[in-house]
Amino acid sequence: MKYKKIDTKLFVKNRKNFVNKLEQKSIAFFNSNDIYPISADSTLPFDQHRDIFYLSGIDQEESILVLFPESKNMSYKEMLFIRETNEHITHWEGEKLTKEQAKNISGINNIFWLGEFDDILRDVLKKVDFVYINTNEHYRQNVQTQTREDRFIKKLKKIGGLNLKKSNPILQEQRSIKDNIEIKLIKTACEITKMGFERVLNFIKPGVWEYEIEAEFSHEFLKNRSRKFAYTPIIASGRNSNFLHYIYNNKQCLDGEIVLMDVAAEYANYSSDMTRTVPVNGKFSKRQKTIYNAVLNVKNEATKLLRPGILWHDYHVEVGKIMTSELLKIKLLDKSDVQNETKKIPAYKKYFSHGTSHHLGLDTHDYCDLKMPMEKNMVLTVEPGIYIKEEGFGIRLEDDVVINDNGGPTNLMSNIPIEIDHIEELMNSK
Repeated sequence: MKYKKIDTKLFVKNRKNFVNKLEQKSIAFFNSNDIYPISADSTLPFDQHRDIFYLSGIDQEESILVLFPESKNMSYKEMLFIRETNEHITHWEGEKLTKEQAKNISGINNIFWLGEFDDILRDVLKKVDFVYINTNEHYRQNVQTQTREDRFIKKLKKIGGLNLKKSNPILQEQRSIKDNIEIKLIKTACEITKMGFERVLNFIKPGVWEYEIEAEFSHEFLKNRSRKFAYTPIIASGRNSNFLHYIYNNKQCLDGEIVLMDVAAEYANYSSDMTRTVPVNGKFSKRQKTIYNAVLNVKNEATKLLRPGILWHDYHVEVGKIMTSELLKIKLLDKSDVQNETKKIPAYKKYFSHGTSHHLGLDTHDYCDLKMPMEKNMVLTVEPGIYIKEEGFGIRLEDDVVINDNGGPTNLMSNIPIEIDHIEELMNSK
């Protein structure tokens, strides 16, 4: 992999915390993602299932992690099954993990070849009361496709007589609190994102195309050990900045427009998530400045709310009040708008239609239990926006922050330019 080796202590700790939450006499299984075909002999680039990576650090296809903490056979307490390679595979696909390499990455002593899995599976299933399966239950999950995990669950159900339980509720809670090693990895992704943003500030000018800006980010990310964008990049100039998930990136950027860039790097499978909005010609208009500063004020005030103990729902209600106040100040709303609002449709939603924050980590929209109060070492985005369709532009600003025990959160993107004067200075220093 392009990234540097991650401290094995992270994966050892993650497994220990996970198995401590299992019922007695339990076993848990985690499968790698598939390699997905496109057509003919083409495939999408492999992207590891985040749960098996979180618990083992293994970033290779056709791997299975098995956790059986109460096994009387020491070789079965923690097992990792990996693909056995040969000269033919190595010649065509490159080297695969050896057992020793898998051990060094994961901290798991018992490494088996995948061909041994079925025999061991039959043996261990006779000795447990509960079998933990891994299902995707993220609150935003809406993709319907059969995964390697799904096929394994079908296999278990065909065996029959098993008391199945779900790993996901444990992982929803556990993965939402980040280890310091994880925070450093996210910070590295943020630093790479910073390099990309500073690069494009010296590139953007009237006449460039959105896809050219995307290419500049890609160049800088790859050069600094990021394997890819953390998510599909949004490079939205002019009226496109009003479209929340605009990903075509195929418009020419014109003099007088702004360009909204929701784009960030991943590092070692950990995501960053940044949005910046800048003037194509290097100078914000008076109106653009007014809206920009309103969004920045909301972002700064919303960030202060992120402290241990605050509930997800209450946080978003408070941010709504802050946004309403700003929209009144800049006269996008008036008192009658607020008087006539409903609980279901607050007045501010006319100009700010999406949520303010989401959890961040191995996934851009990371695992979390939204009923949990905020806790130390949760990592979240803060991303308010104001979108004015009738004026043909929208502005969004986004940083990534870590909740602390005392005081406000730590902004992992505090060194990425965001103030108007700083951005204009950098854009005009070519």
